[in-house]
Amino acid sequence: MENNLLENNLELENKIENTVTVEKQNDFLESTLGKVINTGLDIGLRALLPDLIENQVIDIKDAILKGGFKEGLNEMIDSVIDLGKSAIGIFTGKFENVSQVQAAVRSGGIIDSTSNLMDWAVEKAREEEWIPDSIAKVIQQGKNIILNHVEKNVEEVLTDQLKSIEKLETYNHNWKEYYEQRDFENMEKEYKKIQKELKNVIPLESTLTETRKIENIHQIIKNNGQNFDLTEQEVELANKLV
Repeated sequence: MENNLLENNLELENKIENTVTVEKQNDFLESTLGKVINTGLDIGLRALLPDLIENQVIDIKDAILKGGFKEGLNEMIDSVIDLGKSAIGIFTGKFENVSQVQAAVRSGGIIDSTSNLMDWAVEKAREEEWIPDSIAKVIQQGKNIILNHVEKNVEEVLTDQLKSIEKLETYNHNWKEYYEQRDFENMEKEYKKIQKELKNVIPLESTLTETRKIENIHQIIKNNGQNFDLTEQEVELANKLV
């Protein structure tokens, strides 16, 4: 009976952990892709409306956002991610590596979805007379300029994810090398690089598990006055806190 209870608890913990990881990944992608699409909209509008001054372009963008673009953006990104996961066979809901993220975003149709959302928001802004018919027509006819910027920026941010993961893995490796040498000064330098790069990386369990162990051990050594002679209990604690 005790074994069954333990198995049930472990299963529940795994489900909770998986849910938290999925939520963190989705939040990261919502924020990152949202910024990318927003930037694409900024650059595209300026290219389409070169004769307008800065404040006029800002007003037009605000009208498009008010027309439903801002409200629908996160929902659209979530839909793209979910569709992409199904398309590439991720049924746990959790990404294991950046290649899966790249494949899911592409398969989910982020450019087509952005195009549809923009059509809807521009038409709404036109109907409400927040932007003139002539401006709405220019945007609708030149929409591909905006979408090209979005596509380029999405590809760049996904490529940057691969670079960030590689950097993080290098910093982790360097930290472990210095740990073996009991060189806390250089461990601290690598630790700071790890902390900085973590802000740029999508939460992937395979990458973060090793990094969290390093963080825990580093803090224990630091709090113990740079004492490398950890007890068995301290090492266990560092692993449990991952």
